[in-house]
Amino acid sequence: MIIPSKIMHLDEKSLFLHAYLRSRMKNKLAYHILAISIIAVWGVTFINTKYLIINGLTPQEIFLLRFILAYIGVWTFSPHKLFADNWRDELTTVLLGITGGSLYFWSENTAIQYSLVNNVAFIVCNAPILTLFLGMAFSKEIRATKTIVVGSFISLVGVALVIFNGSIILKLNPLGDFLALVAAGSWAVYSLVMRNMTSRYNVTFLTRKVFFYGILTILPAFLIKPWQFPLEHLGMPVIWMNLVFLGIIAALICFVLWNIVIRELGALTSASYIYLSPVSTMIASAIFLKEPVTLFSVLGSILILLGLFIVGFYSRHKKTRAVLAVNDNSSHIYGE
Repeated sequence: MIIPSKIMHLDEKSLFLHAYLRSRMKNKLAYHILAISIIAVWGVTFINTKYLIINGLTPQEIFLLRFILAYIGVWTFSPHKLFADNWRDELTTVLLGITGGSLYFWSENTAIQYSLVNNVAFIVCNAPILTLFLGMAFSKEIRATKTIVVGSFISLVGVALVIFNGSIILKLNPLGDFLALVAAGSWAVYSLVMRNMTSRYNVTFLTRKVFFYGILTILPAFLIKPWQFPLEHLGMPVIWMNLVFLGIIAALICFVLWNIVIRELGALTSASYIYLSPVSTMIASAIFLKEPVTLFSVLGSILILLGLFIVGFYSRHKKTRAVLAVNDNSSHIYGE
């Protein structure tokens, strides 16, 4: 039996590194699938929110109720630790509660009142690009590689096709579009800050802090627009069933899992999956609202998936192959 020369030169250290890297690739694939699943759930939340608004709840009332449910739920399994290790980290959790909670949801929902829904959705989907720019500005670990730029651009074109559906109405509203940009920037900051914090704190602890400070920082909004929804109507099936889905599944479970995804895949790769949100909403709308799926939507979905493949899987596979190649070369030195 003839043994290939490359294998003959592999020592135990090289074989172990090969096996370790291949194992890591399989584990990372699971986190990519998890990210897709979470975005699929979040895409459906637009339908739940629409039902609740039709039945009389305001966006800030929906946010407060879903985060209260999530906060109560997360206490059942999160560490019963009240504060972070130091005051700076505690202030950082306040920032997470604002950027990933109150500011993000308030600015996005308020933007819809002043600008076209399509405009807002498209601007918010720019969060991955803003994450890239902010990451490059404040972190030496994040760089704009060719694959990331190309993949992001392809996905963004796909998002435009899905959202505008072939008919672009140029109707700019400075206030509404600015608030949508605030929402996108808010989520970008959340992704980058959370990535740093997950290396030092338990994910469920951080998620609980996000819910708590999200609730706390949304309360001033009720000074401007007081609570209006009758509390006795919360017992209506269409109300409490949608709130349970938004609070327990979309907020509690998905936020915990998403923070794990950020920790494992990084802020940039995880943020790229936001491009899938319009696709998820499109599918959910077709199923639950009987809205038509057009050729533009299908083409846009294909472009989004292609862009995500380039950003996530292709770039990571290429990097791993390079590491393996370097290790193969070094094995000749160790073996001889």
